[in-house]
Amino acid sequence: MNILFIEDDTIETMKLNRTIAKLGEKHTIIQANNGEEALRILKEEQRLPDIILLDLNMPRMNGIEFLQILKKDEILKYLPTIILTTSENRTDLLECYRTGIAGYVIKPLKYEDYEEKIKKVIAYWQVNELVKA
Repeated sequence: MNILFIEDDTIETMKLNRTIAKLGEKHTIIQANNGEEALRILKEEQRLPDIILLDLNMPRMNGIEFLQILKKDEILKYLPTIILTTSENRTDLLECYRTGIAGYVIKPLKYEDYEEKIKKVIAYWQVNELVKA
C-alpha cells in the first residue's frame, strides 16, 4: 500500500517506519510534517495514497483543519483517512467523524501496543475493497 503519514514528531515517524518494516511487506510511506505539506504532496503526486494516517496536533495546520480541506476536494475526499493521535478528547473524536474519517486510533504509550494497533489498521485496509478500487 501507498500510505501518506502526516506527523510532525520524529519519534512517531520512526515508530511507524519501524512497525511497517516489521510487517515484511512492501508498503510505501510518504511523510508530511504538517497539513500544508500533505496538501502539497497530494496535489503533486502522480499516484494518490491508498490511505492517510493523520495526527491531530501539528503546527501550522492541525489535523482537523487538514481534514476539512481534504473533504471539500472532489477527488481527495474519498481517500480513507485514519486519525492516529494521542487526543482522547471526545470533541476531537466527534468532529473528525462528522468531517468524514475512516477511523480514530489512540496512540498507546507502550511500543508493543502501538505496533499491534498499526498492524491491525494496515491489515484491515489491505483487504478493504475501497483501497482496491
